[in-house]
Amino acid sequence: MMQPKSRVKIAGEETLSNGWTRLSSYLLDYIDRKGATHRLKREVYHRTPAACILLYDPRRDLVVLVRQFRLAVHLNGDPAWMIEVPAGLLDDDHPEAAIRREAMEETGYHLRDARFLFKSYTSPGAVTEVVHFFAALIDTADRVADGGGLDEEHEDIEVLEIPLDEAAAMIETGEIFDVKTIVLLQWALLNRGKLSLTQAEGETFR
Repeated sequence: MMQPKSRVKIAGEETLSNGWTRLSSYLLDYIDRKGATHRLKREVYHRTPAACILLYDPRRDLVVLVRQFRLAVHLNGDPAWMIEVPAGLLDDDHPEAAIRREAMEETGYHLRDARFLFKSYTSPGAVTEVVHFFAALIDTADRVADGGGLDEEHEDIEVLEIPLDEAAAMIETGEIFDVKTIVLLQWALLNRGKLSLTQAEGETFR
């Protein structure tokens, strides 16, 4: 059920930090479901849109993932070299163009086709970032470069090829704990039969 915007009025905004991303503090007047008005304070990170993609090889029944260092995870005391699907910021590109670029930079795979699945807010309580989720069928001939990320951005990305069932099991063991990756691996498990049929019949992945 849609909620009317008139229940929320921005009463003030202050920029707390404006570095790699902007952090703002907001005052808002919020009318609750009983009609009472409350003055609330919230902080929001203004993150630009992003995209991520599951690369699935139906002939070998495996997915192509990447492993890279994440500082926030390190600060939390968890294993900081995280296994993830390829992903990146749109940088003013269309989501599909952006994820094609990121897939090439990170994994070296040229995408013949990329299917948009859905979009999602990954942390809507405090972050404006919207992530566009994609999937693509690939095979060995599509890997035309080494990947590994951009040297000028000091990226250090390891490319992994993991059987789909093994990758799914790594969620339960805690080896994979990135939410984007968990969502796309679960999607692949639910749709593996359809993906394999598409590959067998030579149909466009749409």
